Amino acid sequence: MADPTGAKGHEGGHAEKEVTVTSAPAVQGCRLAAIEPYKKVISHGGYYGDGLNAIVVFAVCFMPESSQPNYRYLMDNLFKYVIGTLELLVAENYMIVYLNGATTRRKMPSLGWLRKCYQQIDRRLRKNLKSLIIVHPSWFIRTLLAITKPFISSKFSQKIRYVFTLAELAELIPMEYVGIPECIKQYVLLFQHLLH
Repeated sequence: MADPTGAKGHEGGHAEKEVTVTSAPAVQGCRLAAIEPYKKVISHGGYYGDGLNAIVVFAVCFMPESSQPNYRYLMDNLFKYVIGTLELLVAENYMIVYLNGATTRRKMPSLGWLRKCYQQIDRRLRKNLKSLIIVHPSWFIRTLLAITKPFISSKFSQKIRYVFTLAELAELIPMEYVGIPECIKQYVLLFQHLLH
């Protein structure tokens, strides 16, 4: 899997780029040691289209469990890390691939936490988000988004797309640098086994 703070170029001629999250303004005050086991939650998945249109991968399976005694502290620091990393990875337009498969509800961030992330990113990042692809959306996620749809801007709602398989995702974006966690690969194999 790609380093969550390192960006790799692709065959389209983009140079390989290394970034360090400690220089991002939003990471100021973030306790990186506290979130070390969770830093794989966000990674660079390459580029799509022409230019530096980044694919940002958000793997929910790497989130902390809500039952942890220091959960709020971890989530506050993870929030700063995610925002700071986004600021470093995104040069132009970008999409977020939200990998939801193999994730228990205890690891899913609350809608409030996700909304806070979206509201706290600067205007450039909000404007340049072209798509939010939710891979393996659970019934819970789809219901939650349906219930909150009246409170979400129509512009943002139009950016959300559900994808039910990795093959379907591969039809939408280049997968060369998209790191699919092992737990999601196992989830896919189990799901395929159940279908046959």
